[in-house]
Amino acid sequence: MAYDRAAETLGNIVHLEHVNTRVPDQRLATLFYVSGLGLTRDPYLMTGVDNMWINVGRSQFHLPTGAPQRLRGVTGLVLPDRAGLRARLAKIAAPLAGTEFAMRETGDYIETVSPWGNRIRCHEPDPAFGAVQLGMAYVAFTVPPGTASGIARFYRDIIGALAETGSDGEGIFARIRVGGDQALLFRETEPPPDPFDGHHIQIYINDFGGPYRQLRERGLITEESDRHQYRFETLVDPETAKPLFTIEHEVRSLRHPLYARDLVNRNPAQSNLRYAPGRDALPWSLPAG
Repeated sequence: MAYDRAAETLGNIVHLEHVNTRVPDQRLATLFYVSGLGLTRDPYLMTGVDNMWINVGRSQFHLPTGAPQRLRGVTGLVLPDRAGLRARLAKIAAPLAGTEFAMRETGDYIETVSPWGNRIRCHEPDPAFGAVQLGMAYVAFTVPPGTASGIARFYRDIIGALAETGSDGEGIFARIRVGGDQALLFRETEPPPDPFDGHHIQIYINDFGGPYRQLRERGLITEESDRHQYRFETLVDPETAKPLFTIEHEVRSLRHPLYARDLVNRNPAQSNLRYAPGRDALPWSLPAG
């Protein structure tokens, strides 16, 4: 048989591990992310009252306590059991009254808003997201008009990722491939996005040194974290050096101790009143077939 070998190429970014936004109230964050979305608080790390890590398949939300931050865009999740999600979100509506919590349902997804305005779009499992029933499928940022092409060049030429531009019903976008089943999207919008407030995403990359050299030559490195990690914030057009968008990237090597760490994911359908032995855990992947 003849195989399309290029279709198996992933590019340099191999995993989107977490989205980090500060929250001012850990109790309300628990109501939204755990009770509402049905996700799982990491039982091993960040178990105090000043931060929590929320597992979603192989990725996480990091929620340190502080002045609230708002991602400029939307995070896309894959979650099973749409009816169960709808019921859980309805149940937390009253306790979250007076916050920015909201939800709306379309034919393709349920979009909900955290108590501090972070939009999360929840999709049912679909071949478009790979063999995944629980995971972080994408982060879609809203960017100024005329920047998508330059952003695609930044990720392709400097980071070594697979990047493309296109348009759909929501407008012009740059799509950056992350591993086999995830993506970073940058959608041009009017009016321009709100000012950057310091939130960040974390990615793992295979070629750790090549992008670092290019970023450092351009003066874009903002933190020399440790031997396994560095950070940058500004996306620039490699052809003109023009700044295009700001989003902090926490960049880790595949030698980082947390790479490919197993995450605990619970089955939110379980309860003490309707308990099924042996079904406490929820695998993130779908069966082959």
